[in-house]
Amino acid sequence: MSASSTATGPAKRFAITGGPGAGKEAVFDILREMGLPCSEGESAREVYRQHRERLGRHLEVGDRREYSAEVLAVFIDEFSRHKHGIRFYNRGIPDGFGWDAFFGLSPSKDLEEASRVYRYDAVFVLDSLDRLEDESDVVWAREREIRRVHELIVQGYYDAGYEPVFVPANSADARVKFILANLPK
Repeated sequence: MSASSTATGPAKRFAITGGPGAGKEAVFDILREMGLPCSEGESAREVYRQHRERLGRHLEVGDRREYSAEVLAVFIDEFSRHKHGIRFYNRGIPDGFGWDAFFGLSPSKDLEEASRVYRYDAVFVLDSLDRLEDESDVVWAREREIRRVHELIVQGYYDAGYEPVFVPANSADARVKFILANLPK
């Protein structure tokens, strides 16, 4: 797949997701090196950083609904701006179901509606690499919670009507090759 061939034709959207420590960043680094259109960074993480800076602490129960609404708005904006060719998304709108469940929230009506309206052509779930490296201290989930978050995210995609493609734990290069080989025709 060449970078030039990915910018034409109808919009095709592919979400790549997984719990903390799944290796999304390394996969996206390779996609960018290949010249493939994809998310810059992880939007939800940036929204979290902004909340943490403003609040001077990690999210607490009372902050979580506002945080979820802001993440949804960012995801919808990124989805809506893409008009032609393929694009790989670092997480997708239905991730919100998993994170809301982890936060103890029921899904908002806005999340439910957005999951019906904004649809991805395929969803790739990165299996956990069983290690978590976060030098920026943005991922705050404890190791025992990481698996639970992953399961809730996957369930969110099933609940939104997707049949995710599971990407085995492997090197980032091997994972990218797997994803590209499994894109829908």
